[in-house]
Amino acid sequence: MTEILVVGSLNTDLVVRTARFPAPGETISGEDLQIFPGGKGANQAVAAARQGASVAMLGRVGKDNFGDFLLDNLKMNHVDTRLIQRDDAATGAAVIMVDTNGQNSIILSPGANGKVSPADVETVSFADVKLALFQLEIPLETVLRAAIAAKKNGARVLLNPAPARSLPDELIAQADFILPNETELSQLTNLSVKDIHSAETAARALLAKGAQTVIVTLGANGALIVNKHQATHVPTFKVNPVDTTAAGDAFIGGFASALLRGLKLEEAVRYANACGGLAATKLGAQPSLPTKEDVEKFIA
Repeated sequence: MTEILVVGSLNTDLVVRTARFPAPGETISGEDLQIFPGGKGANQAVAAARQGASVAMLGRVGKDNFGDFLLDNLKMNHVDTRLIQRDDAATGAAVIMVDTNGQNSIILSPGANGKVSPADVETVSFADVKLALFQLEIPLETVLRAAIAAKKNGARVLLNPAPARSLPDELIAQADFILPNETELSQLTNLSVKDIHSAETAARALLAKGAQTVIVTLGANGALIVNKHQATHVPTFKVNPVDTTAAGDAFIGGFASALLRGLKLEEAVRYANACGGLAATKLGAQPSLPTKEDVEKFIA
């Protein structure tokens, strides 16, 4: 039985480390190009699978070498790929620059991710799915159709509203958990988010639109849980960041797996903080995602 179904994107990440980001029109030198499996959807699928959850993914890749690369990697990480279609479009790709502080700058080429359609969702049974995970690197109408189907069949819906954009209230209302970072929360609500207090104010604006629980990831400041019962700040673990790519995806995959194991909400967020912190200590998206054993050792 599939415990978690991820509906989302698969990308090949082309990563170059550099001392600083170039200014417009400027050419600078970087280190050797590295190629990693990525995409927010695939990252979250692998993140949850490495925590021991049973995970399947729905999406699209191209009929090219990058598509083979991504599918092989998912299978190696015990993610069920039977709902991933091969498309005539090129496999999605991300060009990523990482500076010496571990911060990244990303350009996305959606490719086959842009072809994931509501019709793809119609073939899926959500009857046995416990959690459905969504992001925004595939068409919005597909995310909405799948979220409605998941909710109708009793699955809990986790929505990561990334990349940042405005969303229809109908989609927000499907979310049992909506997990934005500060930038995404500000974009969703048209409110300035600069600290914990302003994050709580903006999160309550999402509750007013129907979201059940908002969990705001705050980077080095941890995470903030906001629902009608509580507003709780959960501090993170101190690490020396190398590359923050996929740290948010590690958080979400870790949080989903912790919910499935029956951890209480605050405990699940603390566990997710550990997942995200560990991911930031390694270069690359999926190569940085920790295992359950890694996280338990780190917390201990």
